Amino acid sequence: MMDAREVANRVKALQGSIAKSEPADIISQIETMKKEVVPTEEMLRVGHHPFPPAWPSFSVHFQTTKAGLLMGKLRQNANKDIARAATEVVVKWKKCVEQEKAAKKGKASASPVPKPASPAPKPAGNKKKFEGDPEKRKFQDDGVDVKRTGSPTRDNCIGLIYNGLAYRSTEPVDSVLQRAIEVEHAAFKAFHGESKEYKEKIRSLFQNLKVKSNADLGKGVMSGEIIAEKFVRMSSQELMSAEMRKQNALLEEENMKKAQIPIAEKSMSESLECGKCKKRMVAYSQAQTRSADEPMTTFCEYLATA
Repeated sequence: MMDAREVANRVKALQGSIAKSEPADIISQIETMKKEVVPTEEMLRVGHHPFPPAWPSFSVHFQTTKAGLLMGKLRQNANKDIARAATEVVVKWKKCVEQEKAAKKGKASASPVPKPASPAPKPAGNKKKFEGDPEKRKFQDDGVDVKRTGSPTRDNCIGLIYNGLAYRSTEPVDSVLQRAIEVEHAAFKAFHGESKEYKEKIRSLFQNLKVKSNADLGKGVMSGEIIAEKFVRMSSQELMSAEMRKQNALLEEENMKKAQIPIAEKSMSESLECGKCKKRMVAYSQAQTRSADEPMTTFCEYLATA
């Protein structure tokens, strides 16, 4: 359970995300507070009722967090996903407070000496290392709810990135999910919504994360060495492992050598034009000098004399 200082820090971080208008970050932080904050009656009464003198510094400390007041305002947010997440938090917190009040009332009637109610149990979170088969790991099997944005397409993309990051990883479920949400949000922002480029990029990132020889890519994203904004902007070359880039360079060098064939093996073209004499006596050949998914390179030799 978070203490008052931790709650205050969470509130400040959430206020910062609100100021920057980052919906994904706002929702993510609301979800964290929903899981980890166990409220008291005083916490939700912030700004509405005075604190009783029988509750000393603990009540005052929660008063400074303004967590209840902030969640109340977010329920009216124009973004329906933020409003929904905040509403869920308020409903849960109110339920906790009602349980707390009932516990106090029950103890008061049982004994003339008032005793503080036992704190509500901490909401379950999954911070444990994954212990199953990491090569078969998927969000469905991990019991992860990827419905975070209100859009089926975006939620599916979060699930796809989760599967890529979780592949051959033992990182906790919560950690993998948080990174997957960050990556999807960065891609959504970089490629202007659910565009064709956005979907293609998500698929490309997933495919590169699933390459066994490219394990460092996923580790870099999970550690924070490769931040989400950088990850979604990396080229196909940058996403490759160092070993794959080396192999491609050797293949390109070898293909370039093979492309240097005698003129007798070259074909004549009537469509290519000499840049100097403007005549069409041009010999050409083609060779695959780069990886298989790249177009062939055309080599031209102008035979006409000026």
